[in-house]
Amino acid sequence: MSSVSQQRIGSLYPGDNDRLRRMSLIEEGDQKKVNMAHLCIVGSHAINGVARIHSDILKATVFKDFYEVDPQKFQNKTNGITPRRWLVMCNPGLAERIGEDYIRDLDQLKKLLNFVEDESFIRDVAKIKQENKLKFAAYLEKHYNVKINPNSMFDLQVKRIHEYKRQLLNCLHIITFYNRIKQKPDEDWTPRTIMIGGKAAPGYHMAKMIIRLITAIGEVVNQDPVVGDRLKVIFLENYRVTLAEKVIPAADLSEQISTAGTEASGTGNMKFMLNGALTIGTMDGANVEMAEEAGEKNLFIFGMRVEDVEAMDRKGYDAMKYYNHIPELKQAIDQIAGGFFSPEQPDLFKDIVHMLMHNDRFKVFADYEDYIRYQEKVSALYKNTREWTKKVIYNIAGCGKFSSDRTIAQYAREIWGVEPSFAKIAPPDEPN
Repeated sequence: MSSVSQQRIGSLYPGDNDRLRRMSLIEEGDQKKVNMAHLCIVGSHAINGVARIHSDILKATVFKDFYEVDPQKFQNKTNGITPRRWLVMCNPGLAERIGEDYIRDLDQLKKLLNFVEDESFIRDVAKIKQENKLKFAAYLEKHYNVKINPNSMFDLQVKRIHEYKRQLLNCLHIITFYNRIKQKPDEDWTPRTIMIGGKAAPGYHMAKMIIRLITAIGEVVNQDPVVGDRLKVIFLENYRVTLAEKVIPAADLSEQISTAGTEASGTGNMKFMLNGALTIGTMDGANVEMAEEAGEKNLFIFGMRVEDVEAMDRKGYDAMKYYNHIPELKQAIDQIAGGFFSPEQPDLFKDIVHMLMHNDRFKVFADYEDYIRYQEKVSALYKNTREWTKKVIYNIAGCGKFSSDRTIAQYAREIWGVEPSFAKIAPPDEPN
């Protein structure tokens, strides 16, 4: 800590040497290091998180000491997305049906609440979604050589591959659903095409093993004649913006299932919401505000809240307790561990199993039971197209807050000290 800052903290908190140590710009130890986060806070006139829950966590825990000294520095700026790309360009059918008022003022989408009970509008929204699904099904058949049921629920989780984003929780649901179909093949199951996409950091071994597990599950499930087209599993390779523009308008269900308190905000969640997908998710990142805007009853919110995670951290997380007491979870883990999905290399996924059983910082098993229960609710509602589509309309109508126009305007006015302008800027190659 600089001598000036040290004197200030010393005068505010006399004798509190532990606080001085915690707030120091230089980390003490065998090798002294500059704490870059602390340096940024001291040197900045404003600090913000990118969703309200994120900003609250920064103030309550991560930078609590700094917040207590300079509370006026700390703000929130919830992320947003541009409706020009993420609706007008990628989903022209839906954009045209909604109208044009919202393009520069996404809050205008609230007007759609007037049409929640309009049978013609409900049918149109459902029809546009089905058309988008047919297009993407054709794309998958051409590029992935897999034929899928376009009437199945398109269940999407696309994001960086990371333990905290919990693609593994999704995998456990896939295996559980697969086992249920196998046990009761004559039951009226809601068919699903589950797609997971994303990239792994080059040196992130666990993320690469998660991708390998997803593809291995798909190899077994997709070739099982008992399952047929009631369940397909596809890993979307080379996930990128151009692929996102195709898949997001076709999605029925958006998986936003990170451990509460770990996702800063997310923007994929907003893109799916704007394009008419319902969300199954935890109270994490911008999901919290999405639930407020659309109404929590119009999302499938499950699992631990931040305070539950913190309580579990204090008490200790025991994965074995869940493994021993939830038969379907135990069956799924035993299948992964026993080589069911990798018969030629039975121990291929031993690192994943060991992590889940003994070193899982993100508590996958703790949310498994509630996640499966809410997936059952998803499947039940999907059979009722009218009620499903009404929730879709509530979600689209609740997207106004999540425009990047609003986010940037807040940065401009509240941090940069400038007034936003709608003046058109000439392209760089156009003469003045």
